[in-house]
Amino acid sequence: MSKQFKKSHPVLVLVGPTASGKTEVACCLAEPLHAAIVSADSRQIYKWMNIGTAKPTPAEQKNIPHYFVDLLTPDQEFSAGEYARRARSLIQTLRNQRQFVLVVGGSGMYIQALLDGFFPPAVNDPAIKARLKERVRLEGPEPLYRELEKIDPERAAELHPRDAHRIVRALEVYYVSGQTFTALRRQKRIPAPFPFVQFGLRWPREILYKRIESRVDQMINAGLEREVRALLARGLHPELNALQSVGYREMIAYIRGEMSYADMVDKIKQHTRNFAKRQMTWFRKDRRIHWIDMEQFAEVQEAAARILELYHAML
Repeated sequence: MSKQFKKSHPVLVLVGPTASGKTEVACCLAEPLHAAIVSADSRQIYKWMNIGTAKPTPAEQKNIPHYFVDLLTPDQEFSAGEYARRARSLIQTLRNQRQFVLVVGGSGMYIQALLDGFFPPAVNDPAIKARLKERVRLEGPEPLYRELEKIDPERAAELHPRDAHRIVRALEVYYVSGQTFTALRRQKRIPAPFPFVQFGLRWPREILYKRIESRVDQMINAGLEREVRALLARGLHPELNALQSVGYREMIAYIRGEMSYADMVDKIKQHTRNFAKRQMTWFRKDRRIHWIDMEQFAEVQEAAARILELYHAML
């Protein structure tokens, strides 16, 4: 617990694309601030998915309090709105205990919901959702994605064409409310009940892509196939939203004999690059983010020191 904490101190939010170094920088920031880390990662929230999500190591989680990591099993659904409600409550509790809070993640929707609010979860219809899910089962997600591109091209551009869970949700919102997902989330929302400042980690594209390729190789060598086989052995359905994540989806196809080993590795790298591009497209829209150009620093600690310097200058 930090004796220097004041209620006027803003929550420090650290964002960036996959493989940008958020976990390493966050750990370097948390120590001097005596901060708790609140994850804003829509995949690290799931148990048993460690290697493919680049989850903080057990040692990192032991040394620094982490929240919203290993919270759910992969067969449990969790929305950005639910994350925002629970994370806001937790952050308020931590701040009341005079605890610095560091929010870290690359899930743009989670970050937006947490900081700016989200449209009401009442926009739903179980019957419509069931029909859309049945269409996914019969047709696959791509036809529904093309439908979403016509209805709500902005939301479609943020999603992978096989992200059935979010495609179904965006179509459900439209067919229930008559308004697009994009239009609804622009309506008046309740902002976070605490001050915050955002920093983003940025790399030149070619360097980020090399980091992504290196990370994928490390995941494969660390036992990603073993991890995915263990998930399937638990009886988890391969079409679960959590298992449609990049890395898991391609590995499942390889295990099923639908893809060669070399193609599986290449596809994970390609799809991760595509995912990082979508993340940066999302974050660039938020002009409140203070960008840190990571190639300027020889060590992660130097980047963290610069963020702390800027953060303290804002107090």
